[in-house]
Amino acid sequence: MEYTKLGHTGMDVSRICLGCMGFGDAERWTHKWVLDEENSRPVIKQALEMGINFFDTANVYSIGRSEEIVGRALKDFAQRDEIVIATKVHGKMHDGPNGAGLSRKAILSEIDKSLQRLGTDYVDLYQIHRWDYQTPIEETMEALHDVVKAGKARYIGASAMFAWQFLKALNVAEKHNWTRFVSMQNHLNLIYREEEREMLPLCREEKIGVIPYSPLAGGRLTRDGSSESTLRAETDQVAKRKYDATAEIDQQIVKRVAEIAEKHGVPRVRIALAWLLQKQPVTAPIVGATKTTHLEEAVAALSITLTPEEVTYLEEPYVPHPVVGAQ
Repeated sequence: MEYTKLGHTGMDVSRICLGCMGFGDAERWTHKWVLDEENSRPVIKQALEMGINFFDTANVYSIGRSEEIVGRALKDFAQRDEIVIATKVHGKMHDGPNGAGLSRKAILSEIDKSLQRLGTDYVDLYQIHRWDYQTPIEETMEALHDVVKAGKARYIGASAMFAWQFLKALNVAEKHNWTRFVSMQNHLNLIYREEEREMLPLCREEKIGVIPYSPLAGGRLTRDGSSESTLRAETDQVAKRKYDATAEIDQQIVKRVAEIAEKHGVPRVRIALAWLLQKQPVTAPIVGATKTTHLEEAVAALSITLTPEEVTYLEEPYVPHPVVGAQ
């Protein structure tokens, strides 16, 4: 396993992050393909055995169930000081007033609930899951600063927003001498590269660690249209909204991934991840593994080095896409 610093911090994270949205309770969550606790634990254990120390979840995943599963597994299989636990806040956790968002009330309530579910005194990275248009960013940033100063989070990060919003948050924190974001969890893969326009240059300039989600575009980069479908491919409505509208124009990129994979004699997943791993300033793609074989292929991607010519060949067919994920 390779390790690197998360952005402009001194914290070491593995270059593959295990995304934990796939661990939870299908009865409590919109995604019906998630693994229950019994089937989640072997995947988490295998990740640790392979050297992955970076785990990303969120309070809203299976309405807290993911945090519970991840927390128990990491307590049983790992040393707390050696692992990096990231979770997120923003999603709707209950009906009625103050059940979602990034108000001071919501943040200070949800961090305590997340810590209880995770079974830990602190998280290493506390992230805002989306931008809250109903709450002043000053209120959000001060509350996050207080979470850090209370010892409940080591660092803070953001996810899925427009570059102007991220820069505004960074400037507000700097102006008030509050804790700044150290990471951006954004939507980035070979068939969705809109983040290259503004967000990635901003993160390079501000020395922000980038931890992309959906690195395989919901599996679309790993198979062609004739391949056997999966439960996730058939039922994941979020992924359908992201990718189905551009599926036809994306096929040329998918075919080129297959060509480069055949040239290297490896599965397509390794090429798709190798492309992300060479992209600056990407720190660690978030891989939503639900099988131990998914982990094996993800880690194997670290040994793939693409030539500049191969990178150009993979990127050449891309055309502008509608922005998805930041709204």
